[in-house]
Amino acid sequence: MKTRFLMNETEPGAYAAMVAMEKYLSTTGIAPLHQEMIRVRASQINGCAFCVDKHSKDALKQGETTQRLLLLSVWRESPQFTEEERIILAMTEEITQISQQGLTDETYEKAVAAFGLNGTAQLIMAVNIINAWNRIGVSTRRIPGQ
Repeated sequence: MKTRFLMNETEPGAYAAMVAMEKYLSTTGIAPLHQEMIRVRASQINGCAFCVDKHSKDALKQGETTQRLLLLSVWRESPQFTEEERIILAMTEEITQISQQGLTDETYEKAVAAFGLNGTAQLIMAVNIINAWNRIGVSTRRIPGQ
């Protein structure tokens, strides 16, 4: 398998718009480690090897442990994740797998209680941004490590 093309070279305007969305995340109250957690989990679900590779490395640089990264796909059965992280991961899975049920009322209500309306909106945006990147990565066949 080889990369089909690089979006930043072929459609620089579209790529710049995505980068602007990514820059928005740096203005939010979402902890950098939680942002990486969202990125890795959504990328696992979407099968974007490039993004799993990139964001796992970024998470490790942010101080994430190898053990928690390895347990991320089974977070429901792992006591290593806080209640706030469990809400974030549930949101990530439900929004990423939107055709199954979408963001449930139960998870939404927990998110609003824990993060407020603005924090919940920011988390929804974070999940949507990585889902867009995943779709670009998978569609263009980005290769991990390149």
